[in-house]
Amino acid sequence: MASGIVPPYLLTRLARADQPHLQEAAVAARRTLDHDDDRRAARLTLSVVGGSLVAEVSAGPERTISDAQHSDTLPGTTVRTEGDPAVGDVAVNEAYDGLGATFELYADVYDRNSIDGRGLPLDGTVHYERDYDNAFWNGERMVFGDGDGQVFGRFTGSVDVIGHELTHGITQYTTGLVYRDQAGALNESISDVFGSLVLQYAQKQTADEASWLIGQGLFTSRVKGVALRSLKAPGTAYDDPVLGRDPQPATMAGYVHTEDDDGGVHTNSGIPNHAFYLVATRIGGHAWERAGRIWYDTLLAGMKPTTDFAGFAALTLAAATRRYGEGSAEADAVRAGWSGVGVAIDGGGAR
Repeated sequence: MASGIVPPYLLTRLARADQPHLQEAAVAARRTLDHDDDRRAARLTLSVVGGSLVAEVSAGPERTISDAQHSDTLPGTTVRTEGDPAVGDVAVNEAYDGLGATFELYADVYDRNSIDGRGLPLDGTVHYERDYDNAFWNGERMVFGDGDGQVFGRFTGSVDVIGHELTHGITQYTTGLVYRDQAGALNESISDVFGSLVLQYAQKQTADEASWLIGQGLFTSRVKGVALRSLKAPGTAYDDPVLGRDPQPATMAGYVHTEDDDGGVHTNSGIPNHAFYLVATRIGGHAWERAGRIWYDTLLAGMKPTTDFAGFAALTLAAATRRYGEGSAEADAVRAGWSGVGVAIDGGGAR
């Protein structure tokens, strides 16, 4: 389980804002940080809770959306269940549709039966707390805040955000990557990759057509930025007087050594993110078909919870070679993608 789609360093910047027109947003950010701190210890001990990775695919998802009514009580009041028609609450409908879009990618493309591979029901809670600036997977369900309305809008509005957070559940049930340092950055990156693929699959975009942005539309018009992160160009998603500049590096040359944010998991994830983008665009076509298949195969390939960038890169090359052959265009793309971000596969290390 991760801390949420919004990195703590971004919320910290907002919490310190002293502009009069942002005082309510600063208070909301401080409340969000306090809340997320309470969940941080729990996520570090969360481990793999399921062993079966792939099962016979069910006919469709089993979704239940609840309304917390601006409290922190979960699950809240049930407001829409599987097969029910749309309701008058846009957040409920967006959550329902986003859970469905994520299920469809994993079921249609990777023959995976929900998050645990065994048909786990997909539950979501909307209107969590008041002015809550985040969305997260808590190990059992998706939880969405409405945002503060000044800097962040509602978190149900981005399908890639929903795909990102649910993919933390898949990582939970497969690799159990620890949420710290390079393993934690891989945890975040895998969620960004498949979150982007959920959106691309829903919109039937090719790798060249996709925006490769995570959280596009979360910021209000007051923010100078387009999204939380960019796989295409890490470090360019936002550059705002209050929030600062997107700190993600695109290559190992910019790797950030820090104790903050569990060893920089939301920052250094830009490196494997960009590697995937380079692989996907070099292969071309729909990114979920071959590049995504290689990454998904790697999740099932016996990764260790402490796998680092170099170890993951080697596993992706092995996965590409197994599926497409040594010397294939796909394997060559994987090697070139990791080389492009400064991670050496053959030497077993990162430069």
